[in-house]
Amino acid sequence: MMFRRLLTIAVVSSLAAGIVPARAEQEPIRTGRPVHTYSIVARDPATGQLGVAVQSHWFSVGSVVPWAEAGVGAVATQSFVEASYGPLGLDLMRLGRTASQALDALISTDPNADVRQVAMIDADGNVAAHTGSHCIIAAGHHTGSQYSAQANLMEKDTVWRAMAEAYEGAEGDLAERLLVALEAAEKEGGDIRGRQSAAIIVVAAQSTGRPWQDRLFDLRVEDNQRPVEELRRLVGLQRAYRKLNEGDELWTLRKVDEAMAAYQAAAAAAPDAATNGEAAFWIGITLANGADPGLAIPYLQRAYVQDTRWATLVERLPAANLLPEDPGLVKRLVEGMRR
Repeated sequence: MMFRRLLTIAVVSSLAAGIVPARAEQEPIRTGRPVHTYSIVARDPATGQLGVAVQSHWFSVGSVVPWAEAGVGAVATQSFVEASYGPLGLDLMRLGRTASQALDALISTDPNADVRQVAMIDADGNVAAHTGSHCIIAAGHHTGSQYSAQANLMEKDTVWRAMAEAYEGAEGDLAERLLVALEAAEKEGGDIRGRQSAAIIVVAAQSTGRPWQDRLFDLRVEDNQRPVEELRRLVGLQRAYRKLNEGDELWTLRKVDEAMAAYQAAAAAAPDAATNGEAAFWIGITLANGADPGLAIPYLQRAYVQDTRWATLVERLPAANLLPEDPGLVKRLVEGMRR
């Protein structure tokens, strides 16, 4: 951590003095394997949200390529990846540098810049991208209004343009538009080696000081034959759980009608009760604590279809103060689940 801070300060000081550090004279040594991939970084002008999405034929691409921080910016670092571009780029943008200034500073001090591919966007929507001259073809990038699409080792040199066009033409929130861009890359041929992992990060426009709240989407598919499809499924589940939490907050405020609308939206976003009864179960438990516990039965039944052990969990909840100490109520709920 201290080394990173010192390096950031050194780069900023060099920029302020107008100094561009010299590259090493010797031939750079190539290290590491190439995390060849396609990605997109973007800012939603309507909400100010920042995001990055990526797919690669590489295990756990989400652990090295995408970086984002609320109120600061987003970074995708790939090709012969240097992961430090992510945190260092964010450090520089947090200190007030634009995306271009941050990227130029890091490229100018990197002896292997010719094999890097990096894109950055700052909180104001300024965007910058770099595709090194020795990135494996097909490689390139396209920057547009508050976004950049980039790819390397693609089957075709039309992938990044297809991503850009899809992103510009997509509707919905930032997460949806980023997914549409990834799907367009796949339709265009994608990575010449195939596919393996994918990830998406979307953060709020402004920092609350609570990073866990600022990250609206932070999802990774580590190893899957259809990672972009799986990523879309996970985004849908994330939407469901966000609505579930919204419903809980509204219920606490005794805004019953609004809470029910949020719960129904959560259930609609995750309709596959055969594979996931979690959301339905906790909606049911919340309703069971209300004036009419009968409203809980349909939701609890959805969970019971997924796994009969949910009924056993109902019986254990009074001891945790999550249901009243009311044997009659517990019996009614369990019997209702088993109908």
